[in-house]
Amino acid sequence: MVATQSKFRKYYPWIVVGLLWVVALLNYMDRQMLSTMRPSMEVDISELQSATNFGYLMGIFLWIYGLMSPVAGIIADKFDRKWIIVSSLFVWSGVTYAMGYADTFQELYWLRAIMGVSEALYIPASLSLIADFHEDKTRSLAIGIHMTGLYMGQALGGFGATIAATYSWHTTFHTFGLIGIAYSVVLIFFLREKKDAAATANINSLNPEDKTSVLKGLGVLFTNISFWVILFYFAIPSLPGWATKNWLPTLFAQNLNIDMATAGPLSTITIAASSFLGVIFGGILSDRWVQKNIRGRVYTSAIGLGLTIPSLLLIGFGDSLFNVMGAAFCFGFGYGMFDANNMPILCQFVSAKYRATAYGLMNMTGVFAGAFITDLLGKSTDAGNLGKSFAMLAGIVVVALLVQLYFLRPKVNNFVNA
Repeated sequence: MVATQSKFRKYYPWIVVGLLWVVALLNYMDRQMLSTMRPSMEVDISELQSATNFGYLMGIFLWIYGLMSPVAGIIADKFDRKWIIVSSLFVWSGVTYAMGYADTFQELYWLRAIMGVSEALYIPASLSLIADFHEDKTRSLAIGIHMTGLYMGQALGGFGATIAATYSWHTTFHTFGLIGIAYSVVLIFFLREKKDAAATANINSLNPEDKTSVLKGLGVLFTNISFWVILFYFAIPSLPGWATKNWLPTLFAQNLNIDMATAGPLSTITIAASSFLGVIFGGILSDRWVQKNIRGRVYTSAIGLGLTIPSLLLIGFGDSLFNVMGAAFCFGFGYGMFDANNMPILCQFVSAKYRATAYGLMNMTGVFAGAFITDLLGKSTDAGNLGKSFAMLAGIVVVALLVQLYFLRPKVNNFVNA
């Protein structure tokens, strides 16, 4: 019996990754379906015929998601992350189900806003929980595997247009909403919080020092120069990252002259498959490299960012299936390497008790960048300049890459002070 319990404890950190992988998939699938279902939905909701209006609809989710992210991080550092994750999944799945009943643009708009609140609670809680369960030798790989769930959700979201064309967009929202609600019940029985001395001190504490500790945590982060650098290098690549999530299906349809029912799955699967490979490769490389060189995680992330630069140029100006898909594959692989190492790099500069708050702030900067670029590319699409705008994003990624390499110089693999 003791041996069985010991074996369970040994493998449970990977069970956590598996459980949260499904949540990550639902997280991105539920938000991403809308980007490819526009042609089906605009028949019933005429406002969606405008790319600018569609940009507003995608953008409101990002603005609310971004505003909530720091709050979500603070909550995750203070309360039981299991229940934060379960509640978040239940609410956004309920919103997804409700979107199937929307009859007007305004109803969709406000439902997307509510989804932004509920989904924001998930990422800081889940990534900090995984980081706590995994030691230095497996942290990047564990984070990377979890990120593949996001990419798989993005890919399956691309089939939203296909399912909607076969059945209806109402049925699509109803089906996936019910799946998420059911899985939130499964998590109640199998997901556990990491119970160690540090976590216990922070979870469900209701003493008078809580308000002070929140301000102290923010003060520690904002006086850390390295954290400001991390915020910058995380935000800038988020511009092309969100651009591909929300507008790559449209770009594929335009550049390759194909309908959205084909362009949606083609673009999202290409990015998702390559990102899947990128996070696994980047996670393994980073975990091994950091054992020999403390900057191994930074270098792995930098290689990934470097791959996205020529990819963006080819995505923007390519007009053949080979060029556009090849560029999208290279972008996804590089972005996956970058994605797998954001939380592990953060762990080198921020202690465990502030990591969810820190990642919440990072998420906010990245999402605000995404909201900005989503709105901008909506207008660019209406003006016929979507490809050119994609290509121009390569220039700002170069700046982020240089800043990252010059300023991020960790001294330890797992920061424990402050």
